[in-house]
Amino acid sequence: MSWIGGKKSLRELIVTLFPLYYERYIEVFGGGGWVLFHKAPGNDFEVYNDFNSLLVNLYRCVREKPYELMEALQYVLNSREDFEFVKNALARDSPASDVQKAAWFYQLIRYSYASGLTSYGSQAHDIRANFPVIEQAHRRLAKVIIENKDFEKLIGQYDRPVSFFYCDPPYFETESYYKNVGEDGFTEKDHIRLRDALLRIEGKFLLSYNDCGFIRNLYDAPGIQMEAFTRINNIKQRYDNGAQFPEILIANYDLHEREKNTPSQLNLFDVVDLNI
Repeated sequence: MSWIGGKKSLRELIVTLFPLYYERYIEVFGGGGWVLFHKAPGNDFEVYNDFNSLLVNLYRCVREKPYELMEALQYVLNSREDFEFVKNALARDSPASDVQKAAWFYQLIRYSYASGLTSYGSQAHDIRANFPVIEQAHRRLAKVIIENKDFEKLIGQYDRPVSFFYCDPPYFETESYYKNVGEDGFTEKDHIRLRDALLRIEGKFLLSYNDCGFIRNLYDAPGIQMEAFTRINNIKQRYDNGAQFPEILIANYDLHEREKNTPSQLNLFDVVDLNI
């Protein structure tokens, strides 16, 4: 599912940089859940959290009432009039059921321009084609705890020495985009509050951000690793083909401990010195 700031293009890299050992996986700013769904399910305790109550309600309905949700989506129309109706219904906090609100919100995501939830996308799409994906997500979320908490309270609640927090907060100076998706907006104080919460945890964290001086200075502390990389800037592709967006990963552990602990394997094409 497309979402503002979603990690579709980076999920493979992020998962390869997870710590070698943890027992609790907590996705603090869950959003579209790209990293959680890409991560292989295992025996670890998993938590998905987001502060957007409409998004959390959608995921809870996918986990608990998938067939009711698909029934509510069965006859939706891909039209501007229908889009404006559901947008207004959600804006005025309609007393509709949780399933109906989830269906409206999913419709808004799928039919809005760039998943921004504000303007009709005018793109051909049959929402019923997503039903198999909803069924797969239902099975994947079966044992996942779904929370709707402020990040600081969530981190404090789930922190243990065996906890691993993946954080993908609103990027610095792009916070206004998130006001369009039902959130109150992230402030500079929230960025600092997140830093303070992460630097005092017992567990491990991996944090993705835009690469800028403010964020680098914020996490310039002993034991903190930073690694810069770039990705294609999807927003600028329309007028600047190939434009890159600088990002940074920040962690309180060795970002490459997995590859360092992967044993090398001898294969038929290795050269072996038989004189040893």
